[in-house]
Parts: sequence; structure tokens; C-alpha cells
Amino acid sequence: MSLLDGKVALITGGSRGIGASLVRALHAAGAKVAFTYRSSAGPADALVAELGDDVKAFQSDASDYAQAEELVKAVVSELGGLHILINNAGVTRDTLMLRMNEEQWDTVMDNNLKSVFNLTKHAMRTMMRGGGSIINMSSIVGIQGNAGQANYAASKAGIIGFSKSIAKEMGSRNLRCNVVAPGFIETDMTDELPEKVRDSYLANIPLKRFGKPEEIANVCIWLGSDMSSYVTGQVISVDGGLS
Repeated sequence: MSLLDGKVALITGGSRGIGASLVRALHAAGAKVAFTYRSSAGPADALVAELGDDVKAFQSDASDYAQAEELVKAVVSELGGLHILINNAGVTRDTLMLRMNEEQWDTVMDNNLKSVFNLTKHAMRTMMRGGGSIINMSSIVGIQGNAGQANYAASKAGIIGFSKSIAKEMGSRNLRCNVVAPGFIETDMTDELPEKVRDSYLANIPLKRFGKPEEIANVCIWLGSDMSSYVTGQVISVDGGLS
């Protein structure tokens, strides 16, 4: 028996990178998986074709309150319930604070933080009927901060405070809420870093390597499964010891 047999998972931002690894891993662990994409229809369709009928892709903007509501209704209708929500969608608009404009701030806050509110708000009534697990994707930057990422750091730190509050509010309904905070993970973004920059990052990581998307997914499988049934309100850093 797989860890997530009988469960339905919804993952935002699931067509590429860490999100696609989450889709593959949770499906392999036995879950029916719904995931969202905003513009990457090609990769989304390819992922569905790869994994089969138990995986559904939905074009939806997680930062839009009404779209989030319709998304949850559609997932429950098509897959028969909702037990795991992973709020993974996010963007960056990096620049120093002196140069940051209002649009760069608002875009990051809407996509990274408001989206978590939107999906949690609309999913929790369904999820609390039978218990469930909400997993919110923060970042090492939300814990430590980073020059040039004040907007991103604020959004990811906000996710931590939000998640701890939801854990306290919903614990009596057997609805758990936890945070995963990745460090430097091998993605298209890290592949494009100059060698000197990569080396400087690696020098500060005790395990001396970047993480793999699957290593984030493995933690999410555990948090979504009954093996973590007494874990809520926690921040789990997956960063090779960086923090």
C-alpha cells in the first residue's frame, strides 16, 4: 500500500520545476493529483499524458480569488474530494529596494501570499470534513532574508505566519497546516547561474550541493500522509543545512 492511496491532492504551479516533481511524486505515492498552470499549457498537457487519468491539469490563476473558488469546486467534482493542498505557485521580481516599484511589490505579494489565502480559504471547508493536510511552500529567503528580494522575502515570511495561524485555528477540525522552506534547489534558474556564483552558494551549504526537486517532494509526501498525523504548525527547512 502506498502512503497516499485514496487521497486527492491539489498542487498550484505544477507544470514545471519543483511543482512538476511534486505532481509526479504524489501520483507515484498513490494520490489522485490535480495541478494548476497559468500559461504553460504545453508542459501541463505533457505531464498529464505522461501520468494518466488520475492526474488533471487546470488553467487557473491562484492569485485570483474567484478563480481559486471555481478551481476547488472543479477538483472536488472531477476527482471526488480533496485531502492535500500544496500551495506552490510563486514568482520573483528581484531588485534592490531603492529601485523596487509598486507593481513589483504587488505582483509578488499577490502571486506568492494572496494565492495561499485564496486556495486555503476555499479548500478548508471541504478538507476539514474528513481531515487533511495543507502544505505551503515558503523559502530559506523567508527565514533569513536576502538582498534584492525584499518583496519575495516578505511574501515567504508571511506564508509562515499565516500557516502557523491556520494550524491553530483548524487543529480541532483535524486539518493540519505546515510549511516547507526549500534552500537552493536544482532548477532551470540555478542551471543558469554563473559558475562563480554557484560556487559561492555551495561554499555555505554544509552538504556541499544543491537540493533536488524530488527531495522537496519527499517531504511533502510525508506531510500529506498519515505518518505526519501529529505534525502541524511547523516549518521544515530543506536546505542542506544552510539555515
